[in-house]
Amino acid sequence: MDHLVVAARSLQAGRAWLEGRLGVPLQPGGEHETFGTHNALLSLGPGAYLEVIAVNPAAPRPQRPRWFALDTPELNAKLRAGPQLIHWVAAVQSPLSGALELSRGANRWQLIVPDDGSLPTPGAAPTLIHWRTPPPPTTLPDAGVRLLELQLGTPEPDRLRGILNGLNFHGDVTVYDSPQVELKARLETPSGLVDL
Repeated sequence: MDHLVVAARSLQAGRAWLEGRLGVPLQPGGEHETFGTHNALLSLGPGAYLEVIAVNPAAPRPQRPRWFALDTPELNAKLRAGPQLIHWVAAVQSPLSGALELSRGANRWQLIVPDDGSLPTPGAAPTLIHWRTPPPPTTLPDAGVRLLELQLGTPEPDRLRGILNGLNFHGDVTVYDSPQVELKARLETPSGLVDL
């Protein structure tokens, strides 16, 4: 597990929603020039973090579709109801072939992003990341929030389990049968358990 992705119609709205739910402050992230987005971050302990991401209204429109399906009418319709946990990212130790080389401030990483910006399976299977520099959890302050479990619902649970097994994925993830893709995260916070 590298990080959870929460999307919002604006970074301010996403940050306020998460801080209200979790009772702890998020840290400033930065801008992603390639995709015209910006984010804020929260440590989930030494090996994982949470990201809230939104379109950056001050950035020029990117030359390609934005990642995490942020340009799609379907996701934008969902986000009208409020910020949503939409995706998760798994870290791999070896460099990725066919991945984009990306950066934000001093951070450098590789990420697999489909040309159309879509989510894999759609959203239940992780996007893969390989860090070229130390990942955010190594520098984010510890706010006392931990991911206890990520629950992944999908109409094709056996296929998703096969993908995770093929990645040799290790982490607190439960896959279950669902008519549509669902992501649920249970977090332990200083004020108690919170479900996203």
